[in-house]
Amino acid sequence: MTDTASEYEETVRAERHGGVLVLTLNRPDRLNAWNNALEARYFELLDEAEADPDVRVVVLTGAGRGFCAGADMDDLAVVREVDEVIISEAPVPPYRPLMFRKPLIGAINGAAAGLGFVHAMYCDVRFTTPHAKFTTSFSRRGLVAEYGVSWLLPRIVGRGRASELLLSARVVSGIEAASMGLVDYVADAEQLMETTLAYAQDLAANCSPASMSAIKSQLLLAEEVSFGDAFADADERTLAAVKKPDLEEGIVSYLERRPPSFAGLALSRPRAD
Repeated sequence: MTDTASEYEETVRAERHGGVLVLTLNRPDRLNAWNNALEARYFELLDEAEADPDVRVVVLTGAGRGFCAGADMDDLAVVREVDEVIISEAPVPPYRPLMFRKPLIGAINGAAAGLGFVHAMYCDVRFTTPHAKFTTSFSRRGLVAEYGVSWLLPRIVGRGRASELLLSARVVSGIEAASMGLVDYVADAEQLMETTLAYAQDLAANCSPASMSAIKSQLLLAEEVSFGDAFADADERTLAAVKKPDLEEGIVSYLERRPPSFAGLALSRPRAD
């Protein structure tokens, strides 16, 4: 392996804990600031996790004292110097984590700013510490609400709070983030990974991978359709689910008072081309 390849792989570390894969953004000297290499490696690891039936849940965190301080300012400076900025269509959309079809749990261990804030919001469930710092950042950098956060944030905290957070770009502590529903759980810094892993491992051990994937799909669909359409979609999914072995295993394991043994899920994404 060349030094360049090794450096690329180290931008995001991967560590298995049974059915849980922990991905750690690993540029601690830059507060895990986002750049192209980190993004490519992160998305690559998500693809691998999605295709691996033994991976049931992914936890995302940051190395060192930050989660992700946003886009790398060196990269932004380069863009600023270019006469004409052309936004080309990437082979993998920047919101790829939002489309990840297994549970994605955030362990937000420190600063989550700008693009880092967005990637925290892309997680399905968010854990943090009392003193972690959250900020949308964009208005204080002369930017707009990027990466679909203007669509996503109102659906997490409501339109009023989303407007306030995006317009002011003020810093919110982990405690305040929990009070407004921006995060779901707060744990002491020393207990953050242990608490997050315990939650993730419970999902991995006791919840049907097929069910969780379907539920994630339902939640995304429900943002765009009427209640009647969401109800009809659930009916169709239920009719399909009752014919599959996970329902039988869920019932039998409950009656036998034992942990369920659900099959893993190997999901592959269609090629971009």
